[in-house]
Amino acid sequence: MTNKKPTKKPAPRAKAHRAKAHGQSETPVRDDLSAIIDMVADAKERGAFDPKNRPRTVAKPTVANTPRAPFARILAGAKTEDQQLRALEAAAQGEVALPADAFVVGEPVTATAITYSGHPRAGLTLWGVRGDRRFSVGLADVAFPPGSAGARFVSLYRAWLGFGELSSDPDVQNATPAARHAVPNDDIAVGSPVELIVLACKSNALRCRLLGTARELTLRTAVGDEVPGGIITVMPTKQWTHARHAYLAGNVLSIRADVEALGLTPLALDERGEWDPQTEYWGEEDEPIEAWAKPIIARGKRPVFEMEQVLPGVDPEDFDSDPIIEANERRAAGDHAGAREVLMKLLAQDLRCLDAHAHLGNFAFDRSPIEAQRHYEIGMSIGAFSLGRKFEGVLAWGLIDNRPFLRCMFGVGLCAWRSGNTGEAAAVFRKMLWLNPSDNQGARFNLAAVEAGKKWGETAGAE
Repeated sequence: MTNKKPTKKPAPRAKAHRAKAHGQSETPVRDDLSAIIDMVADAKERGAFDPKNRPRTVAKPTVANTPRAPFARILAGAKTEDQQLRALEAAAQGEVALPADAFVVGEPVTATAITYSGHPRAGLTLWGVRGDRRFSVGLADVAFPPGSAGARFVSLYRAWLGFGELSSDPDVQNATPAARHAVPNDDIAVGSPVELIVLACKSNALRCRLLGTARELTLRTAVGDEVPGGIITVMPTKQWTHARHAYLAGNVLSIRADVEALGLTPLALDERGEWDPQTEYWGEEDEPIEAWAKPIIARGKRPVFEMEQVLPGVDPEDFDSDPIIEANERRAAGDHAGAREVLMKLLAQDLRCLDAHAHLGNFAFDRSPIEAQRHYEIGMSIGAFSLGRKFEGVLAWGLIDNRPFLRCMFGVGLCAWRSGNTGEAAAVFRKMLWLNPSDNQGARFNLAAVEAGKKWGETAGAE
């Protein structure tokens, strides 16, 4: 058999249409321009040239159209734009618990109400508090914490407006908040346990977020087994504020992993064609097909996907700005602390940076296999959460944004094998072969060794 690349039909070009005027005579230039100037000035004052005030064509949503299915529930029976906005207002008041943390132009605010004034052009308005000042702003320009009910509703509302996601709008700069919500003193009581999400680890402190909120603090504690993405239960002994940032001292009582509780937005999956086992190389014709490959071949064609890769702060136009490369270079130069700090900063900005989890696992692998496994497992769990339980596609290694997730999986498999948990190791390696049948990482060799009863270190593949 020969290797063939799946072909992709080119997307049809969008056709440009120009309106032509027929049978119109040329209008002579008016002598008196003042009337036109006055008309334009009046129109500007009324906001006629504001893009937000352009009329929209409102189509009644249907249940059959899957992307609009949420609208069918909310807007049932609402035909006019005014009726639909009133239905959206009612849905917001019923589904978004307020007050809640939010961000406007990157600044933390407290959202207090979502209303509709009765003017369709104004749309839905969010009322909020910033310090001692009360303000209002269009709901489409508000960012709620990822995964929250507010974030889901704003995404739905922007879809109804015909806008894209907030983070993709170049005119809106609050996708990555410039400031963070500080934890007020009344949110935490000394002597009462509190749950925190670990964002980054230092030698004597943990950068954390209060579970279920966007509020951040620094926990002063004896750092042990904590890793970014873990949820810790802390018994506070002291709290204070310095330079408008919240600090907490306390003892970590327990650690757990619960990716669904982190409130993360799943990583996006982009379809990249179709994988066909008939075009893959499975060995020479006179060689038998290996046991692991038989069910994969029998399954037949499957869609290929590329997982979104998150690298906070990277300039896509500057190839030298890759922080993963920087971390590797620092480690190669002997600056292990500096390399670790670079990766921790990435996770403090976005826990979905799977390559940071994978490389932190790599850095700890020889020194502390248990710590390495925790890093790998958090990264793998975030990726699996994004795939969903029913994912049956292919994540090809050749699509480079899939590699961080596959690296995390490979690390989990190696750590499980190393600790003697051969059942888990075999399950991970087998799953990797389903996701990436070309097996660029050599999972099939490790699977064969594990199934043969070989211990860690007995084969070259374990090195």
